[in-house]
Amino acid sequence: MFRRTFWFTAGATAGVWATTKVNRKIKQLSPESLAVQAANKAVEAGHRLKDFALDVRANMADREAELGDALGLTGPVAGELPERRFALLDQDGRTPPKHIENTHYTNRNEDH
Repeated sequence: MFRRTFWFTAGATAGVWATTKVNRKIKQLSPESLAVQAANKAVEAGHRLKDFALDVRANMADREAELGDALGLTGPVAGELPERRFALLDQDGRTPPKHIENTHYTNRNEDH
């Protein structure tokens, strides 16, 4: 009698454990749960990417400072900046000058 009770209890316990395990796995694999897991992974990846970018910027600034010191570029700039250059006027002289930086060139090659 004790033997039957032991095996009945062991079987019931195993059944409850297996049912609980299967139900948890089904909830984990539901579309809503998978969407939440994917969103969490994306947020974590974004944070890691942001941290990486901040590390790169900090190291880049340090390296630029080292190079500036090595090349002697850390001192004040002597002199003034050069004046802006203007494009040439048309032959009639009536067209106002355009800044070279703002000149728009059209690409007539239609293959691009």
